[in-house]
Amino acid sequence: MNLAFWRKPRRRQASPLAPVVSRQVDWRALGIKAGAVVAVLGLGLLLRSALDRPVRRVLVEGSFQRVSAPEIESVVSKTVDGGLASVDLDAVRREVEKIAWVDDALVSRQWPDAIRVQVVEEVAAARWNDTGLLNTRGELFIRNARFVPPELPSLEGPDGTESEVAKVYLDAQGPLLEAGLRLTGVKLDARGAWELRLGDGVVVRLGRQSVPERLQRFITLASATVAKRIAEISYIDMRYTNGFSVGWTGTGRTSLARAN
Repeated sequence: MNLAFWRKPRRRQASPLAPVVSRQVDWRALGIKAGAVVAVLGLGLLLRSALDRPVRRVLVEGSFQRVSAPEIESVVSKTVDGGLASVDLDAVRREVEKIAWVDDALVSRQWPDAIRVQVVEEVAAARWNDTGLLNTRGELFIRNARFVPPELPSLEGPDGTESEVAKVYLDAQGPLLEAGLRLTGVKLDARGAWELRLGDGVVVRLGRQSVPERLQRFITLASATVAKRIAEISYIDMRYTNGFSVGWTGTGRTSLARAN
């Protein structure tokens, strides 16, 4: 029997002397394309120049109690550099939001010659260290207010603890209201100790440790007593492991109540 072996045919290698085929550049077509690009750019610059008219009006929108429209117009006029098409709207917005009592601003172009500014004012939610004001997010937006609404809750603490104190206030406000008590203030002193102030001047001492647990224990164990006899109580001290103490007004007497 004769056996035949199949061999894979060898590839023919290109001769190093084979001519190289070059592609001819169509310079005319490239020139036409480049000219079109230049024409489009030129047209864009021409249109921008035609639309970049001077800003002649500032349109201010919003419900104002603390901020005035002339104040906003003055800030915008000082910030605008260039015409309506080239004005930096973000720069204008940042300057407007630096105005006291301005929480948020939306700035846009109003053709042919005006800038529109829509303003949202800050809402004061609490006093901070007597002269400051906090907004609804617990942010200090005015440090030295000329007028501080006396009906606002009073929050106190070292600089930089505004949001922390505001959180404790928000966490305590609802449950205390359900228990028949009105929370009027929260204080964090320099040592890290917490106090709550209730209506009629009652102070709830929570101390420095286990503050959320002590607050919950006050709501569960002591709030009913305070709600019934609030006019007789000077303070409640929750810094006990299994109970709390009550300081009575006018007598200097203190009594200790234990949890069952």
